[in-house]
Amino acid sequence: MGGAISQLKYMGYGVAQTFPPKPTFSTDQIPDLTGRVVIVTGASSGVGKETVRALLVHNAKTYLATRNKDKAEKAIAELKEATGKEAIFLELDLASLASVRKAAAEFLGKEKELHILFNNAGVMWCPMDQITEDGFDMQWGTNVVGHFLFTELLVPALAAGAKTSPDNHSRIVTTSSSGAYVRPLDYDAFADTPKRKSLGTQNLYFQSKLGNAMVAHEAAKRYADKGILSFSCNPGNLKTDLQRYTTRAQAYFIGKILYPAPYGALTQLWAGTMPEAAKFNGEFLIPWARVGRCRHEMYDPKETEKLWAWLEGAVKPAAE
Repeated sequence: MGGAISQLKYMGYGVAQTFPPKPTFSTDQIPDLTGRVVIVTGASSGVGKETVRALLVHNAKTYLATRNKDKAEKAIAELKEATGKEAIFLELDLASLASVRKAAAEFLGKEKELHILFNNAGVMWCPMDQITEDGFDMQWGTNVVGHFLFTELLVPALAAGAKTSPDNHSRIVTTSSSGAYVRPLDYDAFADTPKRKSLGTQNLYFQSKLGNAMVAHEAAKRYADKGILSFSCNPGNLKTDLQRYTTRAQAYFIGKILYPAPYGALTQLWAGTMPEAAKFNGEFLIPWARVGRCRHEMYDPKETEKLWAWLEGAVKPAAE
């Protein structure tokens, strides 16, 4: 009975966030970011692109990290025309740990400091035959494993960035979802297993979004002594390419509750750039730029430490 009541509570959270109050934060409030170095993953379209747009307007040196060079270059050209500033392409395929390592090495070869990392990229409800290069479920591997390794490799730059940030903190903002409320993690479904197939693509997405929130909360604890803040956020229900795998019926229903992509950038930009957000380290943020609550697993140190240990093992090179 207790579990059912908790689940009803979580679903209530999700429904309430579907219809958030009018935002009080706008991108016009972002302070000048001159001298700040930023990475946004999955930034060639949708929320990521809108996030880059606001960062460029406020003078951040911004890396647009994505796997498709053609789409990235098109986005960079459009953003330059709109803002007068040019983002920098960083090739990153989160479904390949080799690509993640290469991207991190390339960035660290150019920059000694990183002030804000937006772990924004994600895939949703993709076909069940899609598996990452390293054998993980595509949604788990892209949304969680790839971002975990990318972040870990960039910690030295984030620690250095904290020392030169105005508030002595660098920040990591990880995009989760209201889908984080739907179900707990199933470790037997992280790879291509019978259990994975039995869950189906929607549940696999939901557990990846809870994984994002749990990793972000644990990172806030582990990186605190380095001056690194970590947040997760539900960006809201948005009209983006994320829905490309939905059926026609799903697209029709979802389309009734979607907001334009710029709305989705608000919460993560608030977390990444605004001075007042610093006091909410480790929290789950909700539309539009508010503090919310996630499932209890996010706040349970046994659960987050277990996931962190699993991820450390998952990304460990085979030679070690």
